[in-house]
Amino acid sequence: MEKSLGQIMDHFPLTPQEVRSYSALSFAYIGDSVYDLIIRTMITSKGNNRPNKYHQQVIRYVNAAAQTKMMERIKPLLNEEEKNMFRRGRNAKSISCAKNQSHHDYRIATGFETLIGYLYMTGQMERIMELVEAGLGEAPQHIDKTDDSKAEE
Repeated sequence: MEKSLGQIMDHFPLTPQEVRSYSALSFAYIGDSVYDLIIRTMITSKGNNRPNKYHQQVIRYVNAAAQTKMMERIKPLLNEEEKNMFRRGRNAKSISCAKNQSHHDYRIATGFETLIGYLYMTGQMERIMELVEAGLGEAPQHIDKTDDSKAEE
């Protein structure tokens, strides 16, 4: 998956100057989708199941509280550039806040998504996977297997 998702950016190359001109919330916008796709891919690769079962597993990882926990785990692994991108996202002035999440968690999650978006837009998919795996606490294999016995055919 690292190569296929990373190859998308080969079709939309950005200069370093263009990347610097992007707002933190622009990076968060794409970072949210990239992270969601990574988690969905990890979960569906564990076996065939009903979409509702997939969704119940995905939402355990793709929400502000879970992303805040992930940031706590990966923060010591970040280099200065990555820490700066996280701070930019965390401090960005967002118009809205998630209805069922704390304002604190929402800001941390926005910083996390900004970091993921920045790494993606700069072609650093391998680094994203490294951080996501570290943030999950171990290799992605720890994500629960789906219940194949009840899978839709």
